[in-house]
Amino acid sequence: MHKSASTLLVFSLAAVTILGGCVERRVKVTSEPSGARVWLNDEMIGTTPCQASFKFYGKYDVRLALDGYEPIHEGRTMEAPIYEYPIIDLAANAAPIDFESVNEWHFVLTPTGELEDREGLIERADRLRDQSKSAPKD
Repeated sequence: MHKSASTLLVFSLAAVTILGGCVERRVKVTSEPSGARVWLNDEMIGTTPCQASFKFYGKYDVRLALDGYEPIHEGRTMEAPIYEYPIIDLAANAAPIDFESVNEWHFVLTPTGELEDREGLIERADRLRDQSKSAPKD
């Protein structure tokens, strides 16, 4: 009886290994308007809307550029789903189920020349004037 239990355990582990699922990690980037070039950690991944695979969760450097619009350069975080947390991820990878983790990021591009409104421009001019008054004279 002991031998058959060991054999069953070995075959069960082999089946889980062979039939085990996988976790597909992707980021989907969209923008208004579409057609912006996208870089993820200094690697161009395409033009919006686009998708790319990634290996780790955490902070990423994201850049978008489109002619006629102000470029965007900011940090974003890939959020891990619960089945990617330690210990739980062992069961998720062993299960005969395919998991898909998709982080979706949307960006709104600002047309060049419309970045500052009248009030913002006046506030900026006031700050620059104050800075020039407090600067040391030669």
